[in-house]
Amino acid sequence: MLYICATMSINNNIIESQAKEEVKSSKGNCLILYNDSKNTFDHVINCLVNICDHDAIQAEQCAYIANYRGKCDIKKGDYKHLKELKDALIEKGLIVSIE
Repeated sequence: MLYICATMSINNNIIESQAKEEVKSSKGNCLILYNDSKNTFDHVINCLVNICDHDAIQAEQCAYIANYRGKCDIKKGDYKHLKELKDALIEKGLIVSIE
């Protein structure tokens, strides 16, 4: 009986470890929008809708979060896709980075 409990404990640790690795790999990278004093809310919202495919409500919420917290995660995904979005947003005058 003790042997079975020890085996279950080891198996649970393996499962937990695998789950943590899956979470890490599924997170990927984040595109971060930073607050600035030169862009209007309307400009930021329009950029998020047109470039990042946000709906208007999501774009507005991201703009407000960036304004009040200093930054906001606006998109998650693989680096190549986020790099394209980042370049397009920078071209429009927004301050963004990939983390």
